[in-house]
Amino acid sequence: MTGSDGSQHWAPGEHILWRYRGNGTGAVHICRPVTVVQDTPDLLAVWMAPGTECVRPVLADGTPVHEEPLATRYTAPRTTERTRWSGSGVLKLARPGEPWSVWLFWERGWRFRSWYVNLEEPRVRWSGGLDSEDHFLDISVYPDHSWLWRDEDEFAQAQRSGLMSPAQAARVRAAGERAVGRIKAWGAPFADGWEDWRPDPGWRVPELPADWDRTPAHTAP
Repeated sequence: MTGSDGSQHWAPGEHILWRYRGNGTGAVHICRPVTVVQDTPDLLAVWMAPGTECVRPVLADGTPVHEEPLATRYTAPRTTERTRWSGSGVLKLARPGEPWSVWLFWERGWRFRSWYVNLEEPRVRWSGGLDSEDHFLDISVYPDHSWLWRDEDEFAQAQRSGLMSPAQAARVRAAGERAVGRIKAWGAPFADGWEDWRPDPGWRVPELPADWDRTPAHTAP
């Protein structure tokens, strides 16, 4: 559906694609079908259900990326594979123009575990979903309001591998500091009660379309 300002908005229950393009390549290498929970001018919330078929990057021989030594993790040849999301589902929250999204994770039995601040390029919408570019650096946030930086080693290696310029890295770190300020103030979305949210039991798991890597791709009706 289209908002009054001409922007694209989706109705609760619609299926869209949440995608990431490779740093510097522009090619989609992560694709996750999700269900829209809420889409307003202030916030997009989507649900990635357990067992969702997704696309992720792997090394050319099929080895998981995280198993490659850090020094060559971003220079070794890669491809993509289709795989199922294991574990509990993930609720993703994104505010327009903000250079991060916030993900909520639960343990089995809906015991809330943590928030995860994924630093990324502000998302670009298209008819079937949205695209971004991951910025390597992340932050974990816990119910007791404690927090810690994640993947600082990968953030540093991405710079050494030429995937981020010093200027871009400085912008990403500054964005992370702004996110930390939000955490310390316990602002949105941490104080908004999303950890008590539950998906509609009638929702079906979205399908991964054959043309997941094209723009625009076509989601299943």
